[in-house]
Amino acid sequence: MINYFKFLYFYVIFQEKEIIKLANIRRIVLDVLKPHSPGMVELSIKLADLPGVYGVDISLIEMDKKVENVKITCEGDSIDYDRVEKIIKQNGASIHSLDKISVGTSLIEEVTTHQD
Repeated sequence: MINYFKFLYFYVIFQEKEIIKLANIRRIVLDVLKPHSPGMVELSIKLADLPGVYGVDISLIEMDKKVENVKITCEGDSIDYDRVEKIIKQNGASIHSLDKISVGTSLIEEVTTHQD
């Protein structure tokens, strides 16, 4: 009888872990306002060096006298959003919005519909 309860206990714990398991972030697209320094190259290298990030793309959207509005895309197998946000803030930038996020075991591309 004791073995049955041990089995049941471990089964319940295993099931609970499966329920709270979070899916991996594969891609994020951010609208960011950043100062001219550091440059896009330096910021992209810092982001690409994060664990779970395979590649980073930064596109300049608009440039003013003191700041740049950029679109940052990070892609990988297990992106830690908090770490990405921390690097961006440490470099004097601020995230305006999270424009896109892809989560799961594989990347799903957006599909054009008749409404688009």
